[in-house]
This record gives sequence, C-alpha cells and structure tokens, in this order.
Amino acid sequence: MYAILDIETTGGKYNEEGITEIAIYKFDGNKVVDQFISLVNPEQPIQPFVIGLTGINNEMLRNAPKFYEVAKRIVEITTDCIVVAHNSKFDHRILRLEFRRLGFDFERKTLCTVELSKKLIPGQASYSLGKLVRALGIPLSDRHRASGDAQATVKLFKMLLVKDTEKNILKATVRNEPSKQIDTKLVQILDDLPSITGVYYLHNEQGEIIYIGKSKNIRKRINQHFTNEHHKAKEMQKEVASVSFESTGNELIALLKENEEIKSNKPKYNKALRKSIFNYALYQFVDEEGYINLKIGKADARKRNITTFTNLQQAKNVMHNIVESHQLCQRLTGLHTGTGNCFSYTIKSCNGACIGSEAPIEYNQRVQELIDKLSLKDQNMIVIDRGREIDEKSALLVEEGIFKGIGYINLNHQINNIDIVRSIITPMKHDRDAQHIIQSYLRKNKKLKIIQFSLHE
Repeated sequence: MYAILDIETTGGKYNEEGITEIAIYKFDGNKVVDQFISLVNPEQPIQPFVIGLTGINNEMLRNAPKFYEVAKRIVEITTDCIVVAHNSKFDHRILRLEFRRLGFDFERKTLCTVELSKKLIPGQASYSLGKLVRALGIPLSDRHRASGDAQATVKLFKMLLVKDTEKNILKATVRNEPSKQIDTKLVQILDDLPSITGVYYLHNEQGEIIYIGKSKNIRKRINQHFTNEHHKAKEMQKEVASVSFESTGNELIALLKENEEIKSNKPKYNKALRKSIFNYALYQFVDEEGYINLKIGKADARKRNITTFTNLQQAKNVMHNIVESHQLCQRLTGLHTGTGNCFSYTIKSCNGACIGSEAPIEYNQRVQELIDKLSLKDQNMIVIDRGREIDEKSALLVEEGIFKGIGYINLNHQINNIDIVRSIITPMKHDRDAQHIIQSYLRKNKKLKIIQFSLHE
C-alpha cells in the first residue's frame, strides 16, 4: 500500500518551515482507496515568494485547522504505507519536523518519483513534476497546490509501476528507500542535515570527532559517506553516532577550516599522515640576458616560490593562461623548448623577448606585475566573499603576506576600517597549505572583491 502525497509549506529557514496544505491519496497499486486533503494553519507567516508560487496566503489559512488537529488523520492514512512523493525526502522531512514539534516520532519508508523516473524514463529534458508530466501527457491542474500535484504524482506512479518490468519498486531495492541500504540511525541523521556550504564533523558515541570534511552541499556529501561501499567507509558508518556542522557561506573558508581542524584534531578516519596538498610550484630566476624566467618545478620547502599547484596539469593550465593574458614568452616560462623564437611570437602574442627584440626592462615589468598578483608576499588585503546569510559577507585578512584569519561582517563601513576587521577576525594558522588554498582560490575566482590597504596609513 502506498500513501502518495504532496505538501506545500511556508518556506523560510531550513527546519523552521510549516505546512500550509497537504494532500494524501492512499493507493493500493491499482486505484485510490482513501484520501485526505486539507489546508493547514502553520501558525507562522508564509514567505512572499511562496504566496506568489502557490496562491496560498495567510488570510486563507486563518481559520484552517492547525497541524495537531490533522495529525491523527495523517498517521491513520499513512500507517503501513510506503510514502510516495516527487522529491520524497523533502515531504518526509517536513512531516517528521511537524510531528517532532508535537513530541511524536513519525517514520515511514519512502519512494521518490524523481529518482524512479530517472531510472525508468531516462532521457527526459527535465524531471520537475510540471515539465515531466507535461512531456508524458499526464494532465496536471492546480500546479503548486497539494491536491493537483498529488493527483499528478498518482498518475505518474501508475506509469512507473508499469514501466518497472524488473519489479524493483516492489522489491524495494531502489536507492530512494534508504533504510534498506543504510542503517536507520544514519537515515535519521541525514534527514536533519541542510544542503549548505560548510565543514562537517562525524562523531562517535563518546562525542569524539572521527572525521572532518568540507562540502558545498553538506547533506549530499554525508549521504555519499553513508552509502559508500568501501571497507573504510563501512567501518566509519558503524562508528558514527552523530553529525555536526558549521556553515561557512563559501568554499574558501570551508577549505581553510578543514585544513586547520584536521591538523589540530587528527581524526582517526582522516589521513593520519596527511601530506602537503600541493606538489608543484612556480619559481623565478634571472637569466644571463637579464630576463626574469618563470619555471614550474616540484614543490620544495627550502625554496621560495611565487605560487603553488595541486598537480602538474593544473600548473601547466595556469601557465598557458597567464602567458596569454600577460603577453609573456613561452620560452622564458618553460612552455617552449628549442632554438629561435617561440610559437607565441609567431602569432604576435609574444613581443620577442625570446630573440632579444623586447628589452628586459619592458618584459620584466609585466612579469613582475604577474608575480605581484599571484604571490601573497608583502600583500596587505581583505578578501570579501559570500557570508552565511544574505545580509552578511565573509572577510579574510592577509597582512604582510601572512594569512591572519577569517570573520563575518554585516556593514560596509566595517570592511573599510582595518581595526574593526582585525577585531572581527578569528585567528587562523598561516602554513604552506593555507597559503596554497588561498592562492588557488583567488586564481579560480577572479571576480572576488579584494581591498588592498597599507599598514602605514
């Protein structure tokens, strides 16, 4: 038996939403045998964009039953049923959230028609409910209203049952019934995690951190950990008792926090002897003719480098880009070997330093501009990036080429006052890995706001 449902919510912060409308159709595999449809007073305002999407407004819900008044009926109609929904993880989470507020543990097995459709009806342009059912010729009325969307999902599910010739739905072996694949405990942990950028921590029963990671989508990444079949992952799955996380707002801060906290906490499932996260570096030297040469080489802590790279291919890709953007010579950057002029000179993107046609002083000026741009040496700057909330920015502070730490700001005047920035910043350790992370991120994200300042102002 299946409980095919759709829920409309108030929107808002993760795990603070409320239900505004619910429709449930009890389906025996052939026909609907029971149904429940109701508006719900969420006891909180609806987000304006949701009102525009669903047409459900606060006034409509003023006299609607509150969730506790419909909870018993929801339990009755879904008992001994598999909950089916288009993006079932969302609907199931919202129901569990509402019941948790009442002190009731609501748990049902689930099937997701998004995932089933991707398996059984591959090649569709979109798997959103509206576009999918339209492409399949399934009628859909009252889009973004619970009853209309749930009815369309019933018709879609009927089609999927027919297309499921191997009966994987009935065998419950599809990925969207997670309790069959990973421990129920892990499923419950996963339900409470948001899809945000940040750092996450896996804890054992004693609360000790056994793994630290970062992700642009924490929930998705933890799900990968929990469904990984590798022997190390399985050992970790057995030991994990809870997951905590910290939102960072952007990947740069997540990378820096992950780097520092792994080294300070030394979790058992992170690499015990973690090596440097970069293997190649860019070096400079002056040749006999007085030209500054750039050269990619193996990273060597004994040598001062301009910047670092994760691997050789990344180093070459960056070099090709900067040679083109700064009109540098391929020979003097190690990208061209042999005699005579380099290829860039042939296509007029090199001014002839390789054959002495461009004076060293002119060529070196462009090289030095590049070095100053790539290197943190002597830099005094604040790197501004996305914050954890809409009205917030992150600030990363570098003084005299040394990474000082990170913080979050809400007001523009705070950014322009170095003393305020210093007071906001959470100190972090400057090491070779942190420097590599910052330099790599700045190379990849050229539109970041960077404020240069002088220590002597």
